[in-house]
Amino acid sequence: MARRLFASSHPGPTVAVTVLTVVLGSAVGLPPLRTTLLAVVVFVGQLSIGWSNDWLDARRDRRSGRQDKPVARGDLSVSAVRAAALLAGAASIPLSASLGWASAASHLLFLVCGWAYNLGLKATAWSVVPFIVGFGALPAVVTFAAVPPIVPAAWTLAVGGLFGVAIHFTNALPDLEDDLQTGVRGLPHRLGARAAGRTAFVALGVSGVVAVLGQSGVFVGRPTAPPVVGVLGAVGVLALVVWGLVLVGTRAPDRLLFRLIIGAALLVTVVLAVAGTNLGVADVG
Repeated sequence: MARRLFASSHPGPTVAVTVLTVVLGSAVGLPPLRTTLLAVVVFVGQLSIGWSNDWLDARRDRRSGRQDKPVARGDLSVSAVRAAALLAGAASIPLSASLGWASAASHLLFLVCGWAYNLGLKATAWSVVPFIVGFGALPAVVTFAAVPPIVPAAWTLAVGGLFGVAIHFTNALPDLEDDLQTGVRGLPHRLGARAAGRTAFVALGVSGVVAVLGQSGVFVGRPTAPPVVGVLGAVGVLALVVWGLVLVGTRAPDRLLFRLIIGAALLVTVVLAVAGTNLGVADVG
C-alpha cells in the first residue's frame, strides 16, 4: 500500500523539488536541522499536490489508459489517494508554520498554486500561471526560513518562475493528445508540441543566464566576475537546452524532455547555490 501511494505521488517531481530546496537551504547557510525541517515541509507539500492530481484526474486517467498511475490501473483506490492528499495538505499548514510566518506564507502559496492547477486551471489558457507563481515563491520559502529571515533577491524569484514555465511545458508534452481527448486544453496544448517544447527550453536557458548574472551582482549594480563553478553550471545548462531544442524538433515528445529539464534545473540550482547569501537582499527585522 505504501509503495503504491508513493508511486501515486509523482515521486520524480516530488523528490526533485525537495532536493532543489535542500541545495538552496544549504547555500543560504541554514543549519542541518533547519534544512531537514525545510525538506520535510516541502516534501509533504509536494506529496499533497501529487496525490491530489491523481485523485482529481482519476476518471480522465482511466479513460486515457494511463498505466503509469496506480489509480488508473486499479492498484489503488480513489478514496485512498484522496485521503492521502487531504491529510498531507492539512499537515503542511502546521509544518510550514514551524519555519516562521514569512516562509510559511510562501510555502502555502506554492501549495495553493499546485492545488489550483489540479482543480481546474490545468484545462485553461492560464495553466502556466500556478507554475510561475508557485516555483517563483520557492526561493522565498528557503530564504525566509533563515534565522533571522532573509528577503529573497528579485532575480531569484524570476529564476524560480522560469523553472516553473519549463517544468509545466515539458511535463505536459507527452500527454498532449490524451489530454485533448479528455477535455484538457492548457497553454501547452494551445501552442502545440513544438512551440511548447521550445518555450520550455528557452525559459530554462534564460534562467541559467539570469542566475549567473544575479550571483555576479549585475542586478544590484556591483558586478564582479562570477565563480568558475557558476559559469560551468550555466554552460552545462545551455548545453542541455541546445540538446532539448534539437530533440523537440526531431522526435515525438516523451519523458526524456522532462528529465532534461530536471537535470538542467539541478544545474541552475548549483549556480544559485554558489551565490550563497547573494540569494537575499536583507534580513527581516
